[in-house]
Amino acid sequence: MASLAIACVPGRAVTPDEMLQDPALEARARVLSQELRCVVCQNQSIDDSNAPLARDLRVLLRERLKSGDGDREAVDFIVARYGNFVLLKPPMQLNTILLWVGPLLILLLAGLGFRRFIGRSADSGEQADTPSRLTDKELEQINAILNERSHR
Repeated sequence: MASLAIACVPGRAVTPDEMLQDPALEARARVLSQELRCVVCQNQSIDDSNAPLARDLRVLLRERLKSGDGDREAVDFIVARYGNFVLLKPPMQLNTILLWVGPLLILLLAGLGFRRFIGRSADSGEQADTPSRLTDKELEQINAILNERSHR
């Protein structure tokens, strides 16, 4: 577990042996690798991650670019293998709608729950302040107990 934490330390993780000889191609690779998520670290791009899988993805991306793939083709190849999760900014689709709307729904549900909790607290506070009236039967029982005690 500690090795995963160390592997996910931020910073430029691209090593010289990964870099392409062509500066323009390397620049394209760096830009694209900033858009791809490290599936091990999950909150870092593959450009920033030291995880072995991120290194493999960087190498794969560079191989695709060297073979003549365009930017979208290279990214689409990786997305086809790992799914939209590998994108740091996944597209708004039916299968990713929860990623986009989920945090808002959780916030909304938490707000409604809090409002309901506060409402219950206010209602119970009002009930404690106003005593309930006794029924006629309860009054008769109290009078009977008081009369019994006063005759002793």
